[in-house]
Amino acid sequence: MAKRILNMTPGELANMTKEEMISAIAGSEGRVLASETIGVTIPLLTDVTNAEFAASMGADMILLNMFDVWEPKIMGLPQVEKEETVREVKRLTGRMVGINLEPVDEKALSENAETLWAMSPGRYATVENALQAHRMGVDMIVLTGNPGNGVSNEAITASLRAISSAVGDRIVLAAGKMHASGVIGEGGENIITREDIRQFAEAGADIILLPAPGTVPGITTKYIHGLVSFAHSLGKLTITSIGTSQEGADVDTIRRIALECKMTGTDIHHIGDSGYVGMALPENIMAYSVAIRGIRHTYHRMAQSLAR
Repeated sequence: MAKRILNMTPGELANMTKEEMISAIAGSEGRVLASETIGVTIPLLTDVTNAEFAASMGADMILLNMFDVWEPKIMGLPQVEKEETVREVKRLTGRMVGINLEPVDEKALSENAETLWAMSPGRYATVENALQAHRMGVDMIVLTGNPGNGVSNEAITASLRAISSAVGDRIVLAAGKMHASGVIGEGGENIITREDIRQFAEAGADIILLPAPGTVPGITTKYIHGLVSFAHSLGKLTITSIGTSQEGADVDTIRRIALECKMTGTDIHHIGDSGYVGMALPENIMAYSVAIRGIRHTYHRMAQSLAR
């Protein structure tokens, strides 16, 4: 029987094949925690990357948001060659590392032109960028959208199909939305439907990304439970996501969201990057971990030496 994420050392977590990663996640029975971080903002601890900080609080996976595969920037990271950026994050954290790529609607870009979320060439969901991500050592590509970038489910499906044909045999592919991403008509329950999931699955997704219950208006535990069950019936894993800045809420709110996500049957729990800006509040990462797997597994993940 393959090892679960819960029993893996940092060295094992940072060096898995696609098949090993999927098996290890499935075997952990809803006890895998992914923490999203932003590298282009000043780290919460100034000279320690947000990725390292999140890992130290119990995250099993680091998801790099706003990461440009051609001009990678992670503040606080030791200086390395550009193509070694992800491998350096993995060396320092001992964690699986994924990145977001965005299938944006060009018409929506002007809304974010002068904001933190403004797009750059290496963040688009293209085959070229996916191939570069694979060369850099990325474990998982998530096709999703930042606020206001105009990422539609139709665009996700089209990008996913192309990227899957290019790298789908070597890298885990996740697809979905944690909020409307600036698309009118794709709010509430229309953020993602059973038909969207079916199309993502057929286009090559290994993991379906869904908003966590209570994070988006109209998104209930019952609704997400139905979508998780449907995704599982198609042989796909799921990840429930906090992408609405509630990663900066009080600990009690985080615990409640965590347990609601657990009740949906999800495989991976995602906590977003906007505690302030850059990562979730560190106490919330730990609280989420404790809620879904208790102190034994949480402290074990936090305490293991990177030398193992």
